[in-house]
Amino acid sequence: MPLVNFETLPNEARAWVFAAAAPVTGAAAVALLAMVDDHLRAWRAHGAPLVCAREWRDDRFLVVAVDEAATGASGCSIDALFHALRAIEGQVGSSLVASGQLYWRDASGLVQVSDRPSFRAFAAAGRVAGDTSVFDTTITSVGAWRAGFERKAADSWHARFLVAS
Repeated sequence: MPLVNFETLPNEARAWVFAAAAPVTGAAAVALLAMVDDHLRAWRAHGAPLVCAREWRDDRFLVVAVDEAATGASGCSIDALFHALRAIEGQVGSSLVASGQLYWRDASGLVQVSDRPSFRAFAAAGRVAGDTSVFDTTITSVGAWRAGFERKAADSWHARFLVAS
């Protein structure tokens, strides 16, 4: 029983954030989470089950975490997670492991995605600003996920793309 409830993981647990390029909803989301849960139930490092959990939010963001105080994830086990997610992508119709994209909430509350040059252009055009909510997909711990996965752009590394006033 290595798969646990996400809320039970300590803040120090190691985390990986995966962001869907397009929203994953309805039956596709149910299938995604079922496949992820199947992988996590069987996830092992050097034969030892990993105490792990996942959380899904905003139809876009999957965080997978491991309590390394119980059993540490190995390079091979992490590679297996990425391989499993790549295999799932085709079944849910959205990439999950692509990198380099920025995610934020627009004025209507919808999650948007773009590359860095486009985000900078949106800032120059006033479509994103310091008070825009952004998502930090670079976080590496459950504590960071809880404390600041979504925050104002001015308070995140995204601020470097904003237009100085």
